[in-house]
Amino acid sequence: MNPIAAPDRKDDFKLKDTKPQLGERWPHGGPRGGGGWISSERATSTYDLVEQMFYLYVRVVKAKDLPTNPMTGSCDPYIEVKVGNYKGKTQHFEKKTNPEWNQVFAFSKEKIQSSVVEVFLRDRDMVLRDDYVGKVVFDMHEVPTRVPPDSPLAPQWYRLEDRSGDRKVRGEVMLAVWMGTQADEAFPESWHSDATSVHGEGVFNIRSKVYVSPKLWYLRVNVIEAQDVESLDRSQLPQVFVKAQVGNQILKTKLCPTRTTNPMWNEDLIFVAAEPFEEQLLLTVENKASPAKDEVMGRAILPLHIFERRLDHRPVHSKWFNLEKFGFGALEGDKRHELKFSTRIHLRVCLEGAYHVLDESTMYISDQRPTARQLWKQPIGILEVGILSAQGLLPMKTKDGRGATDAYCVAKYGLKWVRTRTIIENFNPKWNEQYTWEVYDPCTVITLGVFDNCHLGGAEKPATGGGARNDTRIGKVRIRLSNLETDRIYTHSYPLLVLQPSGLKKMGELQLAVRFTCLSLANMIYLYGQPLLPKMHYLHPFTVNQLDSLRYQAMNIVAVRLGRAEPSLRKETVEYMLDVDSHMWSMRRSKANFFRIVSLFSGVISMSKWLGEVCKWKNPVTTVLVHVLFFILICYPELILPTVFLYMFFIGLWNYRFRPRHPPHMDTKLSWAEAVHPDELDEEFDTFPTSKQQDVAKMRYDRLRSVAGRIQTVVGDMATQGERFQALLSWRDPRATSLYIIFCLIAAVVLYITPFKIITLVAGLFWLRHPRFRSKQPSVPSNFFRRLPSRADSML
Repeated sequence: MNPIAAPDRKDDFKLKDTKPQLGERWPHGGPRGGGGWISSERATSTYDLVEQMFYLYVRVVKAKDLPTNPMTGSCDPYIEVKVGNYKGKTQHFEKKTNPEWNQVFAFSKEKIQSSVVEVFLRDRDMVLRDDYVGKVVFDMHEVPTRVPPDSPLAPQWYRLEDRSGDRKVRGEVMLAVWMGTQADEAFPESWHSDATSVHGEGVFNIRSKVYVSPKLWYLRVNVIEAQDVESLDRSQLPQVFVKAQVGNQILKTKLCPTRTTNPMWNEDLIFVAAEPFEEQLLLTVENKASPAKDEVMGRAILPLHIFERRLDHRPVHSKWFNLEKFGFGALEGDKRHELKFSTRIHLRVCLEGAYHVLDESTMYISDQRPTARQLWKQPIGILEVGILSAQGLLPMKTKDGRGATDAYCVAKYGLKWVRTRTIIENFNPKWNEQYTWEVYDPCTVITLGVFDNCHLGGAEKPATGGGARNDTRIGKVRIRLSNLETDRIYTHSYPLLVLQPSGLKKMGELQLAVRFTCLSLANMIYLYGQPLLPKMHYLHPFTVNQLDSLRYQAMNIVAVRLGRAEPSLRKETVEYMLDVDSHMWSMRRSKANFFRIVSLFSGVISMSKWLGEVCKWKNPVTTVLVHVLFFILICYPELILPTVFLYMFFIGLWNYRFRPRHPPHMDTKLSWAEAVHPDELDEEFDTFPTSKQQDVAKMRYDRLRSVAGRIQTVVGDMATQGERFQALLSWRDPRATSLYIIFCLIAAVVLYITPFKIITLVAGLFWLRHPRFRSKQPSVPSNFFRRLPSRADSML
């Protein structure tokens, strides 16, 4: 066992039930408030999976007829909204007496300790203290409550008052003040009182947003042939290949085996492209002049929108494209920059719309629809997720000498990504945001990740040291929809587990409320008999290497496109959500997968042990009952298959009592995360290629060789057994083959004469014979098989 593991904290790694107060709850007595609460059961509610959070909203629209400063003759106005100790400010305008802000401020009700809302209008002064212009004061008890889906509260003009509030002064401001919840449409874009320390560009990075993945296409370039390819060296025929590039993706055809001016390839090159098509297809025909030198003999630049979009397996039409060829001869003078269209290339290019472009692992796939929207089926369900809160988060960085965490949550399902707002400096953040997805296949997975926001414009530093400015991962949760019962609300607290170089660490807990609603049970049942991916993946499949390469390119494109949004979904966040490093070697994962295989065959091993005990008469009653069942099946063979399926039916009914009540979560024991060796963890987090010293790399290489040696031995033993079966009739051992074919002849005659029931009965009784009639020596067939030759003696 790993000494760094904490066996006393194993219970913390389990799923926990929670009972949050979900749904909308409004006070009695209408907009003025009152004593007591009522639960809303309106079907129109879209926030029934989160806990309700009340906010005081102040919308500052504009001002008019503001007085000018007698000293400067102008007015640089801005608004300051003050509720207790919380202050929010709008931007200031220079020399403007009729400014417009149209900004909303949101103050959390549970943190309000004041009975009034004060709205100050001030004149900014670059040298001295800002000048007071006027104010508007609201009594908290008189603030109306807005109940969605009511229309927004209409703003009104308010006259400004002097400092004492006794008389009106010149100027008016248009305001709206109301009490609402996070369901208010003003909530996402509003300034929040718990984010007062964020300034500048950081304000945009704390807001909740919904993102959509770019529409990805597979671009298939079938390079057929080229004509009139001339080498720069006219005395020698060219030996050419074609290089194609789309963005950062570069692929090459094989080298034409013969030297000719009309080479042929008929080879497919597959790329990933995203709408809108910003890249172009760049083709170059190059000559292998020498092993270290390639000559460019022509090129073509083709925009992607000119190519046909294929929606099925029917072939598209091929086209000839002229290549641009530049002359480089000194005797050509000014003509060397003129284009020559002496060479052309024959292509069949199409954008594949009937494939699903994989940007995530098929083990955790969240979407299986083809690229072309016209091939989509109707949704079979609705997935609703309430991201409630996180509990017990660890400090991820330091601010002003103390630990801090600015947490936000990201959820990804299908093409839709969601990002909650960032809660500033809180180890128990409460988001209470609800999102909805359409479900097209129940055998899909939604992924949720929690991250620490490191782009708030402050002077924060990572808790682990260093100058990294990447958002730090806190943990991840996966939920497979097929494990959920329909129309049931699951409220659980999921442990956020992260494997670090120092070992397994619990970073906190994520509280979720999940509901999967079925729209069509018949369509859902029908999907269980359909292929997992669109049919083109089976009619014209890609190779394993192609799929790995294309998935990597698709992930890069998605990360780049989402990184260009505002606020951006950063590359490290997207890569963590899409499991970009899932294909890397890990001794821990290899052990975990090996023991998964062992547990898979544990049932077969247990059954074989039970049959062995039956054969050895360990329990005579059980053995007698097996004999009786055997005699019945021999007499009535038509009952064999019905008996097997009926037995499986009753096993399924029995196991229904012990069905899992909770959705699965990250299993530390299954992942071998608790018993992992520190050096294996260090190897798992190593870069590729390795950055370790030579002696460490040599030790790990030797360890890998020892593991591979054991696998090599097992594979060799399996090959030996198979070759012994082949040796039965191959006459490699003439005496063994002679004995076997004579035995086959005798067996054929006996089986022809004797009824099959008698043969089966005798064989079964011989197999179930009493230990008194058994020998401890290996059986004759086993001895004969082990003496057969294999090809192992022919290996070097």
